[in-house]
Amino acid sequence: MPGADVGLLFATRILRMFGYGFLAVVLVLYLDAIGLSGGEVGLLLGLALLGDAGVSLWLTTHADRIGRRRVLVVGAVLMLVAGLAFVATPVFVVLLAAATIGVLSPSGNEVGPFLAVEQASLAQLVPDDRRTGLFAWYQLAGSFATAAGTLAGGVLSQLAIDGGAERADAYRLVIMGYAVVGLALAALFTRVSARVEVPPADVADVTIRDRLGLHRSRDVVLRLAALFALDAFAGGFAIQSFIAFWFQQRYGVDPAALGLLLATANLLAGVSALAAGRLAARFGLVRTMVFTHLPSNVLLMLVPLMPTLPLAAATLLARFAISQMDVPTRQSYTMAIVAPDERSAAAGVTGIARSLGVAAAPLLAGPMFASAALASAPFLLAGGLKIVYDLLLYRSFRRLRPPEERTGQGLVER
Repeated sequence: MPGADVGLLFATRILRMFGYGFLAVVLVLYLDAIGLSGGEVGLLLGLALLGDAGVSLWLTTHADRIGRRRVLVVGAVLMLVAGLAFVATPVFVVLLAAATIGVLSPSGNEVGPFLAVEQASLAQLVPDDRRTGLFAWYQLAGSFATAAGTLAGGVLSQLAIDGGAERADAYRLVIMGYAVVGLALAALFTRVSARVEVPPADVADVTIRDRLGLHRSRDVVLRLAALFALDAFAGGFAIQSFIAFWFQQRYGVDPAALGLLLATANLLAGVSALAAGRLAARFGLVRTMVFTHLPSNVLLMLVPLMPTLPLAAATLLARFAISQMDVPTRQSYTMAIVAPDERSAAAGVTGIARSLGVAAAPLLAGPMFASAALASAPFLLAGGLKIVYDLLLYRSFRRLRPPEERTGQGLVER
C-alpha cells in the first residue's frame, strides 16, 4: 500500500531530523572544546557541506536510474561513518576527511541525498492536489523532530557535564548518538517498497538526458538552483550551530538552555509550515514562498541588535515562527514543474546548489563569530542576502505555475 511507504518515509524523516538537531546544538561547541580555532571550525564545516554536496549530487542525479532505495541506504551509511569518525578521534585532519566524505549536518537542516529522494518518492505516491499539504506535514514532522533532537542533545550534554564529564567528552556522547541514528536509518530504508521507484512508463529515453539526470526541465531547474544557492549561502551565516555558539559567547547560555531555545524555534518553524498549504492554495506557491520569507529575514537581522537575552531570544523565535513556510512550498513547486523521471534529479540539483551555497558561508562566518567586534555581522549579512533572493525569485518565477494552479493546458502567464 502507498500509505505504508508514506509512513516509512515520514518515520525516516523524523529519525534523521532528530539526529541532525541532536548534533547541531553541540557540534561547534565540541570543536571549540577540543581546541580548534574559529578559522579551523569554519573550514571544517564548510568542507563538510561541500563534500556532502559532491557526494549527494552524484547520488541524487542517478537515483531515478540506479534505484531510490539504494541511494537512501548509502546516505545512511555515510551518516554513520561521519559520526563514528568524530567520536573516534579529535585529530583535525581525520575530522576534515570524515566531514568531507561523510554526511554531517552542522546546521540542523537536511544534508545528504535523503530529502531529494524522499521528496521525489512522496510526490509519486500522492496526487498533485495533495502534494503541498503532504510536504507541509513532512516539514512539520521534521521540525518537531529537530526540536526534540536539539532539546535532547542540550540536556544530555549538560547532564554529563554536571556529572563531572569533561565538556569535550559530554559533547562526544551526543555525536555517538548521531552515528546510531545513521545505523537505524539504514535498517528502515531497506523496508521501503518498490513503489517509490520511477515507473518504467515514465522514464524518458536516456539519449535526451544530460549528465544531471534532467531533460526538458533542465534550464528551469538550473535557474532555480542558482537562486536557492544564494538563499542557502545567506542562511549559512546563521546556521543553528553558530546561533548556539553566539548565544553562549554573548550571554553565557548553558547547553541545556541552548537546546531548549533551539527546540522551541524548531517547534514554531514546524507549526508555521502547516499554514503553507492553505496560503499556497489561495495565493499560489511562488507568492507564498516570497511573502512569508521577507519579514522573517528582517527579524533575523534584528536578533543581534537586541539589548538583552530575552529580547534576542524572542526575536529569534518570532523569526522561526514564520521562516519555514517557504520550505514545503519550495519543495512542492520544484516537484510540480518537472517530469516524473526528473524529480530526484531536480530535487538533488537544487538541494546540492543549496549545500554548495551554505558550504561557502561558514568559511567567512566562523572567524566573524569568533571576533567580538564582528559577531553580529553574520546575522545582518544573512538577512540582507535572503531579501535579495526573495525579490529575484519573485521576479523570475511568478509566471511559471504548477499544474494545480493552471487554468488550461500549458503554463499560464499572470
